[in-house]
Amino acid sequence: MSLHDLYLISPQLTMAGLGILVILLDLATDRKGWLAAAALLGLAAPLALTLVQLAQLTGIYGPALDNLTPASSILAPSLSVDRFGLFFNFLVITAAALVILASVDYVKGLTRLQGEFYGLLLLSASGMMLLASATELITIYVALELTTLPLVALAAFLMNARSGEAGVKFLIISAISSALTLYGMALIFGFTGSTSLEGIAAGLGQATAQPNLPFGSYALLVGVALLTVGIAFKLSAVPSHMWVPDVYEGAPTPVVAFLSVASKAVAFGLLLRIVYTAFPEMGPEWGILLAALAAVSMTVGNLVAITQSNIRRLFGYSTIAHAGYILVGVAAMSQTGAGENGVAGGGGFATFGPSSVLFYLAAYTAANLTAFFAIIAIGQRIGSDRIDDYGGMVRRSPFLAVALALALIALIGVPPTGIFVAKIYIFTAAVKSGLVWLAVLGVINSVISAYYYVKIIRVMFLQPIPEGGAETATGESGDEQPEAPTDQPSKLTNLAVALAALATVLLGLAPGPLLQAAESAVTALSGVALR
Repeated sequence: MSLHDLYLISPQLTMAGLGILVILLDLATDRKGWLAAAALLGLAAPLALTLVQLAQLTGIYGPALDNLTPASSILAPSLSVDRFGLFFNFLVITAAALVILASVDYVKGLTRLQGEFYGLLLLSASGMMLLASATELITIYVALELTTLPLVALAAFLMNARSGEAGVKFLIISAISSALTLYGMALIFGFTGSTSLEGIAAGLGQATAQPNLPFGSYALLVGVALLTVGIAFKLSAVPSHMWVPDVYEGAPTPVVAFLSVASKAVAFGLLLRIVYTAFPEMGPEWGILLAALAAVSMTVGNLVAITQSNIRRLFGYSTIAHAGYILVGVAAMSQTGAGENGVAGGGGFATFGPSSVLFYLAAYTAANLTAFFAIIAIGQRIGSDRIDDYGGMVRRSPFLAVALALALIALIGVPPTGIFVAKIYIFTAAVKSGLVWLAVLGVINSVISAYYYVKIIRVMFLQPIPEGGAETATGESGDEQPEAPTDQPSKLTNLAVALAALATVLLGLAPGPLLQAAESAVTALSGVALR
């Protein structure tokens, strides 16, 4: 392996190295407060290397390039260092930094495990960054496992009944989804004779297909279906959603925050890369499959969320619903070619296509992190995750109540927030591609979601403080918290809430720069140019 090969994977290597360094630092010092600072400062290394690679791609140091991976590189069949992968690098690094910032107070109760907490979080982030750039089935599988296994350990980190149950369920369903993914990959390899995404596309062109069958073959149809079910586990989408509510309720809240945005985002990046690179000529088949998953996911997620009394379980079903919304955009752009419904410029705004999906992922990251950071701080104060215990929160902590209300309004898709802009683009893409029924169903589900989001706002602003005082630390609903209720969250937690809330609003008021970045990222996918 040459130095250039090491340079290509340097952001992933430095992220993994940072995770190991934090664990070693935990062994060498008794001052645990240094661990979060080391993790935050250390993120500057993968961020700087990602910026250098982006500058090289965009032509700051010379001619603009589509890809930094030369054909002679040992990594060429497995990894593509392009603007698409770097977009998700930035997203993962930003999410990791904010989650670490918001979790400083939370992990103080984990006196002997703080180093492992930050280390496992960073190791999972390295897997996510690798997954976003992977272009070969075995590399994709390894990256999926590197992403998931540290999160499984983190889900069981609190070592109580709920956390243990969350970890076991996460592990079992992860193992099932991994098996399905491998079976699907094996069938695709058997039909095409290649494990690289570009090789799969070439193999499909040479294979004898039956035009009356989806994907031209029963074997390939089954392989794609199994692979999609496996990826749906990472998307938190039906039919691989069973783990979500229990893990969201039992795992440490900062872990849930990171899992809900970063893992979901890179999984959608993987899905886009597979659809556009490996199956560039099979858009309609993908469109039908993904439209069905989108419809079921957003409907099941929203309807079940209505009945929840625990705010973290509610957000578990909410994330299933949002996976459905995002799948609407993926289904729409799979249904039609890029020339009609793909990427377009115009004042820095993307019209329809994969760039709107990337924008939605960034907007959802900002809004969902705002919500979870507020939940972390409120949970530390009241020692409960029951929605009824949020009564009178606007009088107990106005800043947190307003921030959580802003996040909930954003998740509905109300202006001026980023998700409002994202939903316009995604639903318009569905209409333009002939999936009018799916766009209508998406709008109906958005209206349904307003019921349970607004219910939380009503409790915080209109209901009185629950009987028993400002802090109602009930063991029944709050035993998953690692420390006793506190009077006020720290300045670091408030800073994380404020930064995420600011991003939520800015993406709605000025979406142009991010839409331009998303548009530039998706042009790196070979299938976008082909279609």
